[in-house]
Amino acid sequence: MSEAAQVRAALAAAADPVDAAQSQRFFKTGPGEYGEGDVFLGVRVPATRAVVRRFTDLPVDEIEILLDSVVHEERLAGLLILVARFDRASKPRTLDEDVRAEVVRRYRAAVHRGRVDNWDLVDSSAEYILGRWLLDRPRDELFDLAAAESLWHRRVALLSTFAFIKSGDATTTFALCERLLDDRRDLIQKAVGWMLREVGKRVDRTLLTDFLDRYAPAMGRTALSYATEHLDSATRAAYRAAR
Repeated sequence: MSEAAQVRAALAAAADPVDAAQSQRFFKTGPGEYGEGDVFLGVRVPATRAVVRRFTDLPVDEIEILLDSVVHEERLAGLLILVARFDRASKPRTLDEDVRAEVVRRYRAAVHRGRVDNWDLVDSSAEYILGRWLLDRPRDELFDLAAAESLWHRRVALLSTFAFIKSGDATTTFALCERLLDDRRDLIQKAVGWMLREVGKRVDRTLLTDFLDRYAPAMGRTALSYATEHLDSATRAAYRAAR
């Protein structure tokens, strides 16, 4: 049995058909929905992470097999293994720039061939691989992703900036949010608002309110609601009334 097949077997052993049916609904897999056609085993995230911890040394070609799976939890497992590989290769005692670069190359390829194709897959990987890689590098590729029509490419761009926010830098987040204000798709609205909220919480509240002073009238209701969640009720009401 190949190592990828061993991961698949371990996930299948943790599957629950009731959870699978619930996930099909929760992740909008019906016709015309954002997750149309996605297939779920019914493995909860903690169980998936437990499986991943057993296979963090999986060869990269075996990881690719998981990333190209039609099964959601198998793609998630492949992404989480990449995250673990990148994290280990980024630590001072185990620093390995070649491994880091290889993980990023594989991740980019998976994004561009449409394998990072639901919000949980994006949110569990973009910040931790692409975002951390670009902390001290040019970030042009995020603007290229944000210019794509793909919902998932745009969310990868936005969520990658969470790594920058955690390092105290809001510049790229603001630039991308400004460009994506007109995208009224719910998962982009939520991502825009979420990243703006985190700027206010983790970087500087004044930076957030300055952005809102300028852009609140043009923002969608969902993005504005998320962005203002942690502000006091009067300030929150004033921004929401500006629409």
